[in-house]
Amino acid sequence: MSRKKPARTRHCGTMDIHKMLLVKQPVYRQNRLKIEAYTAAHVLRSARTAALRPIVTIPVVVHIIYRTAAQNLSLKRIQSQITSLNQDFRKRNPDRAKIPSPFAPLAEDTRIKFALAKRDPNGGPTTGVTRTHTTATAFHMITNDVKRTSTGGHGAWPSDSYLNLWVAPRVLDHQGRELLGYAQFPGDPASTDGVVIATGTFGNPGTTAGFNRGRTATHEIGHWLNLLHIWGDDDGGCSGSDNVADTPNQAYDNSGLPTFPHITCNNGPNGDMFMNYMDYTEDAGMFMFTKGQAKRMWAALDGPRASIKTSEALQKPVAVRAVALSMPKRKVSIRKSVGREVGTAVRTIFDGASWVPIAGRMRARPKG
Repeated sequence: MSRKKPARTRHCGTMDIHKMLLVKQPVYRQNRLKIEAYTAAHVLRSARTAALRPIVTIPVVVHIIYRTAAQNLSLKRIQSQITSLNQDFRKRNPDRAKIPSPFAPLAEDTRIKFALAKRDPNGGPTTGVTRTHTTATAFHMITNDVKRTSTGGHGAWPSDSYLNLWVAPRVLDHQGRELLGYAQFPGDPASTDGVVIATGTFGNPGTTAGFNRGRTATHEIGHWLNLLHIWGDDDGGCSGSDNVADTPNQAYDNSGLPTFPHITCNNGPNGDMFMNYMDYTEDAGMFMFTKGQAKRMWAALDGPRASIKTSEALQKPVAVRAVALSMPKRKVSIRKSVGREVGTAVRTIFDGASWVPIAGRMRARPKG
């Protein structure tokens, strides 16, 4: 079966990264098997517990990689992306009213929020944004070069405490195709853990037609929280599952702005849930996560992503307290207390913070 797609369509590189890591990182395969087994057990347990969970706020650091001034996105644009994420994940997006009535009862508030970090890895203050001017014309998914300073990008902040979002002008897959973004599932290498987003799709509004409401980030962070593509990545086979019961089986990814109902894989009368954030429609066509998807994300946050819940990145920067000492009434000369040193006469002396010039020269102590 073949399909004709629009000229500009969503393309996510997450599954390509996943397949590459399975080959290159044997431990990654074992991690993924353990995580999926944990998730299955967690989902079954969560069905027997209270529906409401504590709200989790995930600290975010946004690494802006830019060549031109226009690509050096403003803090306002960055904050607009955080706002969009919070609306989508908390089911407060204004367009949720467009969810078809048969699917509306399945839509879920995931009780997950996002905020720019306030504390950097050293405990100092941060806006939650880093900015790196680069000479690179494109960044490649297969080499993750956007995530290394040596290749024109920026290194990850500790992934157990931050969700790293890299924003870069051009992101290419292994075939040289333009990507809107890609992510890594839980269990991946910490040095590259996070999400990469093309500059034009970041923020609301972005500048890439059809993908300008910030939902590339919503989709990719869904992967970061262990969600699969809704069609099960079997390209029309009607046999691959996304391991979520309340998302109907569908043949392919949907693109553009489909009309409800769109039936495939004998999933009538309601057809594909193409308005789900984990499909490939344009931003204006996706409105929801389901209850089953929320349970998978909660499993990620209680399991392989649990450390993010205790991160100190959203706390105020570490404050340095003033030292309380009984100071002498008469000012003491540091130079005098040091005295003369053997050797060449010194010209500077340490005042507790830095080396400062001293008046005159301290004569060297004679040898012998």
